[in-house]
Amino acid sequence: MTINLTFLPSLAAAFMLMFARLGTMVMLMPGLGEQGIPMRVRLVIAIMLTLVMMPLHQAAYTSVDLSNFAPVIGLLIKEVIIGIVLGMAGRLTISALQVAGVVVAQQLGIGFASTVDPSQHEQTAIVSSFLTMLGVALIFATDLHHLVIGALEQSYRIFMPGAPLPAGDFAQLILITTAGAFRVGAQIAAPFLVFGLLFNVGLGVLARLMPQVQIFFLGIPASIMLGFLLLSLILAAVTAVFLGYVGSMLGDLALR
Repeated sequence: MTINLTFLPSLAAAFMLMFARLGTMVMLMPGLGEQGIPMRVRLVIAIMLTLVMMPLHQAAYTSVDLSNFAPVIGLLIKEVIIGIVLGMAGRLTISALQVAGVVVAQQLGIGFASTVDPSQHEQTAIVSSFLTMLGVALIFATDLHHLVIGALEQSYRIFMPGAPLPAGDFAQLILITTAGAFRVGAQIAAPFLVFGLLFNVGLGVLARLMPQVQIFFLGIPASIMLGFLLLSLILAAVTAVFLGYVGSMLGDLALR
């Protein structure tokens, strides 16, 4: 009895190429790719997703020439580039909360108060860190991470393995996602921009009417207190706007 193992090289090449794309996307996607998740956990998630999706898309790699390394390396680079572009498109959605948090902190007068964002391991405004953590938690609470997995699977229908890289589509995707993140961030921070404008105008008028009063020492505590009160009142609307944006963006990638 003989065992035919000639399929192993092609199987290993297909697994490596799929893992290159899926692993890169998992490391960058919101929810699954947060820096707060241990590296080993993200690695296991990427390997398990590759094993699950491999029977679905293994046939797309049957044309890979294994006689030399050049075609395999070339295709590997393409898969990594696709993973980076799609992962960054998902990652840019979280930047909407970071932009909004920085603007809110500046308007409340606490822009100097910063902390380390546990999701990104970088120093940022404390309001931005809070909104980012809240957004990531809500992605899992509302099952939007299922759309992340759907986007991973759908990427093989949008960007076929071995096909030329659509540089124009990549640029348009990143441009649209970046513009959308700034738009949503501005929408979230809009009430605080209005609040900051009215509050500072009021302080200016009060300073002219009562020059003997130290308006600065009265204005900063009042700005922080009223700002956090406003944030607590509109927090539900803020999260609804953000989740709607994330759902539409991931839905376009997962369901197109």
